[in-house]
Amino acid sequence: MRDLHTVVISDTHLGTFGLHAEELLKYLKSINPRILILNGDIIDMWAFKKRYFPKEHLEIIYELMQMIERGTTIYYLPGNHDDLLRKFTDFSSGNFHLRDKLVLMLNGKRYWFFHGDVFDVSVNYSRWIAKLGGKGYDLLIRINRFMNLYLKKMGKEPYSFSKKIKDNVKNAVKFITDFEHTVMDLAIEDDCDYVVCGHIHTPVIKKYRNDEGEVIYMNSGDWIENLTALEYNNKEWKLFRYSESEDKTPKYIPFKEEIGTFVD
Repeated sequence: MRDLHTVVISDTHLGTFGLHAEELLKYLKSINPRILILNGDIIDMWAFKKRYFPKEHLEIIYELMQMIERGTTIYYLPGNHDDLLRKFTDFSSGNFHLRDKLVLMLNGKRYWFFHGDVFDVSVNYSRWIAKLGGKGYDLLIRINRFMNLYLKKMGKEPYSFSKKIKDNVKNAVKFITDFEHTVMDLAIEDDCDYVVCGHIHTPVIKKYRNDEGEVIYMNSGDWIENLTALEYNNKEWKLFRYSESEDKTPKYIPFKEEIGTFVD
């Protein structure tokens, strides 16, 4: 078990077919963080009508409870798929805290943590469209799962339909860029050194600068397509992608995304 100062995960979507539950559980069992930030869309409340919440998903909740008992402080910041919990923000019980957003000071730097759906027009103004899109996304993930089982038997690398679509569709790329720039501009305006989001399932660490200043933007990705988490230890942030070694134990591979400087 690795001792870490802070870990951020988001977009696990418990209660959906897309979650890599076995991998997420192994990850949680392999870390011992002082602080764990669950940055939105942890439980997919939009999917509850499907009556799909298997044992593996319950085991993840149980492991989170075990982490609290071991002394980990957990902050749960709801997203759009678990937004019903926002009715209870500012609730605390022992080491568990439910918040709408979170501002922390780490190593003298100001951090702003929040899910990010507040900047998503489709979620805030056309909720039924967002839900319809979510159902199509879930179907695509299920088809993708069956295809990847076949590819694995053939000894080939897995393939992500949704990631390929998002990487190549011009409007999707523009949405991600607009989202990131909006978040980073507001973080600079609010005198933050770092801003940390989820929501768009695009894991990254990068520096951004505009005429008013600069900020480090981080996104923890998801556990549907990327299997990523943000980890802070020894005054350093790392973005890790989950993988498995031959003996089926978790193996941590540095994310290939280069840290870039973007000048607006």
